[in-house]
Amino acid sequence: MNKLRRSLFFLLAIGAAMPAVAATQELPAPESAEFCTAVQKILANTDMGGTNTVFTVLGDYGASKPTVDPLTTFQLVSYQGSLPIMVSCKIKTAAHLRAAHGDEAAGQQRFCPDVTRLLQAQAVAKLRATDGAAADRAAAFVVDDNEPYATGRGYLGDFQLSYVGEDGAVHFNSPGLFQDYDAWFTWILPERLQGQSYCHFPTAEYMEALASGAMQPPIDIVFDDTLVVAPPR
Repeated sequence: MNKLRRSLFFLLAIGAAMPAVAATQELPAPESAEFCTAVQKILANTDMGGTNTVFTVLGDYGASKPTVDPLTTFQLVSYQGSLPIMVSCKIKTAAHLRAAHGDEAAGQQRFCPDVTRLLQAQAVAKLRATDGAAADRAAAFVVDDNEPYATGRGYLGDFQLSYVGEDGAVHFNSPGLFQDYDAWFTWILPERLQGQSYCHFPTAEYMEALASGAMQPPIDIVFDDTLVVAPPR
């Protein structure tokens, strides 16, 4: 009963921290072209999904820039062996959607760690059905509140997707990029840089692998030719 209560409290806390669209939503599979579409809806609190493109070449993803009208988004999946460990999304901010499509187009802006916590809850729920101890370990993971970068160079900089903190807990990073479209200096920026919101997310599948002991932290993400971004054959 105590384990059930801990699981329930954990899921309720995750739901309370997320916008209404995310509280009961299960994100699509990492390889699905619907993944970053769902992220767009969650982070901008919008019903708009747009057209999402999944890249399998790192350079193509790096050079891509989402557009607000028509709404286009971009996605990249990183693998270790056959396991998708990270999904990268490029989407538009809530403020830019409102400016282009009206005040009702988007709501409160959310940020990358919010989706990572949703993925954590998804991993816990799946593990709870088969491995209570692993589910407890996944519930104890810590999602860091990463501040988003202001430049693409920072966003595509190397980082640790997971690591063991000084507290002994497994931590996850969700670095991103955010350009506040409502900022006074937005008009100075080239249009292609305005109102952009980028994120890197650990997958629920990767969290499950860590919680079950199938993999161990840390894992370093290096944005070069060693990063596998094409589905294994």
